[in-house]
Amino acid sequence: MAQPRVIVVGAGPAGVRCAQTLVAAGIRPLIVDEGRRDGGQIYRRQPEQFSRSYSKLYGTEAARAKNLHDSFKALRATVDYLPETLAWNVAGGKLYTAREGVASNHAYDALILCPGATDRLMPVKGWQFAGTYSLGASQIALKAQACAIGGNVVFMGSGPLLYLVANQYVQAGAKVAAVLDTSPFSKRVRALPKLLARPDVLRKGAALVRALKKSGVRMVSGIEPLEIHGDDRRGVEGVSYRDSSGNVQRIACDALALGYHLRPETQLADLAGCAFTFDGSTHQWLPQLDEMGRSSVKTVYLAGDGVRVLGADGAEAAGALAALAVLQDLGRPVDAARVDALTRERAKMDRFRAGLAAAFPWPAQQAARLSDDTIVCRCEGISAGELRRVTRDEGACEANRAKAFSRVGMGRCQGRYCAHAAAEIIAAAGGVPLDKVGRLRGQAPVKPFAISTIAVSVVAPESTQVAEEK
Repeated sequence: MAQPRVIVVGAGPAGVRCAQTLVAAGIRPLIVDEGRRDGGQIYRRQPEQFSRSYSKLYGTEAARAKNLHDSFKALRATVDYLPETLAWNVAGGKLYTAREGVASNHAYDALILCPGATDRLMPVKGWQFAGTYSLGASQIALKAQACAIGGNVVFMGSGPLLYLVANQYVQAGAKVAAVLDTSPFSKRVRALPKLLARPDVLRKGAALVRALKKSGVRMVSGIEPLEIHGDDRRGVEGVSYRDSSGNVQRIACDALALGYHLRPETQLADLAGCAFTFDGSTHQWLPQLDEMGRSSVKTVYLAGDGVRVLGADGAEAAGALAALAVLQDLGRPVDAARVDALTRERAKMDRFRAGLAAAFPWPAQQAARLSDDTIVCRCEGISAGELRRVTRDEGACEANRAKAFSRVGMGRCQGRYCAHAAAEIIAAAGGVPLDKVGRLRGQAPVKPFAISTIAVSVVAPESTQVAEEK
């Protein structure tokens, strides 16, 4: 009997546990991974020539990171692995990839998307200056390149990642000038009942805050970002904000890391035809899925932070559940007790997710207060004033119409970093509910690749096996 063709996109926590579950059931999946090595963003591996310890690299998550890396190493002989490979389209029952100048297509019986998440960003006047990074980019610099983004760094935004990356910088010996959080401490107190769904994670978060305070890092809550100071030649020179008492403060720095939790990478799910629904608690559109990870499209399954941001361990549970859903749908025997345990674990993590959304809310109100000269789309240089103009003068109260008139979201990132804020600006300027603004439609390729790339046809996953171990 022919083996079912199962493709897993992503080799982070969700993708690894997904592949592990499939292999245990006798299925050899094809794993398509944009990264150079397994681990995803949260457990990104350091280059082979580096030798920093797991504790220094991953902090409180060192044991989980090592376990995931060891699990994938044990799987290598039983999976087909394509590292450094971009999954850029899904159409007609095929996944389209690009690797080393060659574009391929892979037919599948089941496609499990575990693409992870990227930073969610709210523009600040001056954020186009060199020296402004996302939290994720700051983390990549530290893990993959063993360098800090600056000599005197400010971390600004909200959410657990803000404190995690700041702490990683302190552990690496970098100078952290301040951690500036837009969420007031009172919101964290009110969200405590939901956050207590995962007391172990809550304790780790509290430990990160204590460690930063012990290191003498300036920490301020309930701030409103005003401006990143600098110029096009020298880059970032400082940041100003309004504190909870209404006073304007300024801090000198040569780099700034910015982020407001994470946003799922949903472009491939969109291209696959998956239905989306608006999540009012986080002000964003998310793919529909059942409790095991089935999407609205029969052969497409979704797991990990690429569909719901539940954290690394939540992604592991979701990855295993999605694999079990595939096995069920293929008529393979599945342990009902394991499904029940993972489903209950995922529900607990989803409650914690709701608590995080309440404790560290997306600062939607900041979008309406951005000055007209603030750049919103850094790829295309589109300002808040231009967005407001097309909304009011051209009647562009829908995201894709505003994109057509202004070019917002047409750049290299295809709206990953500006679409959420742009939607808030359009809603405020047009006087319409945010969900009526809609979302930018996904376009292939989801990320750029070389124009010199040549196309080949791939008949089966086995023909794409990469034997060498990275």
